[in-house]
Amino acid sequence: MSAEGLKYLMIGLIMAGFFFDKWISWLNVNQKVPVVPRTLISHLDQEKLKESKAYQKTNYRFSLLTGLLSFVVTLGLIFWGTFGAMDTWVSGWVENPVWQSLIFFGLLFIASDLLSLPFDYYHTFKIEEDFGFNKTTHKTFVLDKLKGYVLGIVLGGGLLALLLWLIDQLGASFWLYFWAVAAFFMVLLNMFYTSWILPLFNKLTPLVEGELKESIMAYANSVGFSLENVFVIDGSTRSTKANAFFSGIGKQKKVVLYDTLINQNTTEELVAVLAHEIGHYKKKHILQSMVLSVLQVGVMLFILSLFVNSEAISQALGGERVAVHLNLIGFVLLFSPISTLLGIGMNILSRKNEFEADRYAKETYAGEPLASALKTLSVKTLTQINPHPLHVFVNYSHPPLLARLEKLELP
Repeated sequence: MSAEGLKYLMIGLIMAGFFFDKWISWLNVNQKVPVVPRTLISHLDQEKLKESKAYQKTNYRFSLLTGLLSFVVTLGLIFWGTFGAMDTWVSGWVENPVWQSLIFFGLLFIASDLLSLPFDYYHTFKIEEDFGFNKTTHKTFVLDKLKGYVLGIVLGGGLLALLLWLIDQLGASFWLYFWAVAAFFMVLLNMFYTSWILPLFNKLTPLVEGELKESIMAYANSVGFSLENVFVIDGSTRSTKANAFFSGIGKQKKVVLYDTLINQNTTEELVAVLAHEIGHYKKKHILQSMVLSVLQVGVMLFILSLFVNSEAISQALGGERVAVHLNLIGFVLLFSPISTLLGIGMNILSRKNEFEADRYAKETYAGEPLASALKTLSVKTLTQINPHPLHVFVNYSHPPLLARLEKLELP
């Protein structure tokens, strides 16, 4: 395909992706406020459902505004060849191709972050504040941003530099070597995220001795699950929303409970939540997800290797020469339909795994306390109880609340 044809293909894919995403969101937000289901009467009333709908609509309008701005800016950059002009400017005062690419992406990152920063601030201190979720202070907001920048430069910048160096040295055969590095990094991050990364932002403390810890340990022993590390994360310093997650493999595995979750749920409900997380481990969902993610990265890198030195893609973005950084941008845009399909497939698998983890918790502990915990979590976070089926199919990594309750509350 000619450079001109690729240019308009990219524009067409961006437009198709944007309108498809916003159409699905529109369908979802226009779902009527339902009558309170019988199973939720003890936790929910009609006023809370109306508040949930208001939260959905506010976030929809906000995402529409930010998405539209990003859409217009991206189209403009492609249509007017701005990416190519940036490449010409950078290459005029830096000779090394790796440094050219790093500076190019660095400038894009700075511009993108300056554009998104006011919207991040507004969402945190206006939308989340208005609906009673925000607990982030201005100091925490700034510190989180600064820490994110440092991590982005050290980890993201380091991996990007390695990728660019391998492409420069090995050409199209770079993909196999970088795949090995990426796979190692993904496994390392999974194992040590709660030890190395999370403490930079949140405080993790061991769960104190008492009824909850005794109940958790007793359940873990009953299902043959070796558990030494149960931690509480200070989620309440940023939000009233609650969560729990499982991280790591082998001796590095940890269960992390948000302090907000502990504060709003009974001991039985918390053990049921833990049983669900252990279910993911027992059913090998974590390993499965890791293997699939590594395979996806390998496929993506192989396809990238076919286009990384394409003159047509560079020219489509306004370049006057073959530039790896232009081809990386072009690849991301051209790969977007495949990325969307892969994301849908992973969400289908994830929803299946969530049902399996729920069933494991029900069979090894009890379904009723897990159902009760899900109800509390849903009400506290203003979760939509009747999402549009297409929105669920494309975007949900977890099954809708009522679908989970139906299975948990069956005899």
